[in-house]
Amino acid sequence: MRSRRCSRSACSGPAVATLTFAYRDQTAVLGPLALQSEPGGYDLCREHAAGLSAPLGWEVIRLPLDESAGQPDPDDLLALADAVREVGFRTPPAPAVPPEVMEGRRKGHLVVLPDPGR
Repeated sequence: MRSRRCSRSACSGPAVATLTFAYRDQTAVLGPLALQSEPGGYDLCREHAAGLSAPLGWEVIRLPLDESAGQPDPDDLLALADAVREVGFRTPPAPAVPPEVMEGRRKGHLVVLPDPGR
């Protein structure tokens, strides 16, 4: 996985934060690096994120930056593995057959066939 670079011209530093704008509210939001590059979002290195200023009359909301960016939290990975395991062990529900449909009989354009495994 390649790390993203700062969006500022002539800067090749690794991106650690994403800047987005809420134009209607005249607000700039600087937060942790987004999972993927988005149109209208600007990835910034630590230096440019720290020195960010907004136009006169605009508010800057600074969310805490994730210091462990790029390093998955072991607790998150275990929770994800447990969720996948739980879904994998579930028995799929048996398909419901309406009582008015008799097996092997025609009902409109559909035919219900008996399950050979039953």
